[in-house]
Amino acid sequence: MKWIGRILALLLFGVFLLLVLVFTVLFWFNIPQNAAGMAAKTLCSAYFVAGRTEPVDALLAQDVVPASPALKAISASIDTQSKSVTAKFLGVMSRRAALLDNRGCVLDAEPQPGATPYAPKPLRPEPWPAGDAAVALGDLPDGVDATRLKAAVDAAFVGAGDPEAANARGVAVVQNGRLLAAKEADSIPPSTALHGWSATKTVAAMLFYKKAAEVGLDISMPVVDAFPPGREPSWVADWRKDQRKDITVADLLYMRDGLKNDEGYDPMGSVVQMLYGEPDMAGWAAEHPSAHPAGTSWQYLSATANILAEVTRGHFATDEEYWEYSKTALFDPIGITSGTLETDTSGTWVGSSYQWASVRDWARLGQLMLDDGVWGGTQVVPPGWLKTASTPAMPQGPGHGYGAQSWLLGDPVAGECKAYPGVPADTIAMEGHWGQLVAMVPSRRAVVVRLGWTFNKGRFDGCQFVSDVLAALPQK
Repeated sequence: MKWIGRILALLLFGVFLLLVLVFTVLFWFNIPQNAAGMAAKTLCSAYFVAGRTEPVDALLAQDVVPASPALKAISASIDTQSKSVTAKFLGVMSRRAALLDNRGCVLDAEPQPGATPYAPKPLRPEPWPAGDAAVALGDLPDGVDATRLKAAVDAAFVGAGDPEAANARGVAVVQNGRLLAAKEADSIPPSTALHGWSATKTVAAMLFYKKAAEVGLDISMPVVDAFPPGREPSWVADWRKDQRKDITVADLLYMRDGLKNDEGYDPMGSVVQMLYGEPDMAGWAAEHPSAHPAGTSWQYLSATANILAEVTRGHFATDEEYWEYSKTALFDPIGITSGTLETDTSGTWVGSSYQWASVRDWARLGQLMLDDGVWGGTQVVPPGWLKTASTPAMPQGPGHGYGAQSWLLGDPVAGECKAYPGVPADTIAMEGHWGQLVAMVPSRRAVVVRLGWTFNKGRFDGCQFVSDVLAALPQK
């Protein structure tokens, strides 16, 4: 019988070695660290930035676990006293995110117990945009097909609340400055702040554009010369030594910097590493070498948006002024009460990904852009922004369907919606990874907003949604 014992011992030893190997591979590729970071950051923002005070297990099931099988190994706890969330991978790897004033939820930050969490407020009864009230269905302007509009909006919420379905969370439709429709999913209280993911890029670019005008920054200048004395980050010195010295601020704005990187979203992907594994996201992005001469090729990179956010940061005397700027320069002037632009651990805006606002406030951002920065007769964003954002990054190829941190959806050459006759050629959009969409259509004076948490991209067709909504609106 001794041989049976030896075999069992060998089997147990083999299992032990296999487990060691698996854990070694997981940690080598930062999967436990990043999984715990993703969960801590996502839950912290959902609870303290969005105002969704649901049980932690419900938030995990809705916002975290469906994103990747690796996240099934996550457990988490919310500390309402310290305004923080701690997440653990298999009870071993632990990460924490904490709410900070004017910075949102920040990974690996020391808690700031006095920070003020966002709480959804009752809708203001005045008509949008001064308040939050949409036009009553029976009072829609002449030419609006009320039945068709309601059908398009209602159809958007099929599968809402189901992470395996389209899972819309908010929709708003604006034409001629009037809110014709606004709706949230049943599980999302009105005024809840909703995550824009990459729609953030357009908002951060508007802030950059405004600050550049304030300080007289010429976007055609090289990035290495774009910082005031004493405000340039350490990576600038390395850029001066190679062809990265030729990258201009405009190259960052239009994503034609030529840096060697990729837009990977799998558990070992570069975007996951940047968002959940790097305390200084812009610095990490800037470390990548050049793959192409500046200005000669276009590549969509979230990393580039974060370098641009650090350029903006360099033009503030203090970080406190920088962290408040989204509120003082953009949100307050147009009546946004739910907006938060979060930072990374180092303090730079996560300009690629971390803007939050209610569906009505996202519509305000879209209307501001549609009106070329004018709000209530005041020029909030300097004139020319809409033209800048609508100018193709490249004369041909995929870059012709992208402008300044904005998608040119209807562009007949390379627009995502060029095959959809119902999407006008001048349609420009903020877009996010999980079905976030703020489409602006100058020729129709319309803004179409759809915020979601769509893990399965095939469940939502943004082009068709815009087309369906516009079909219910008058041509002029």
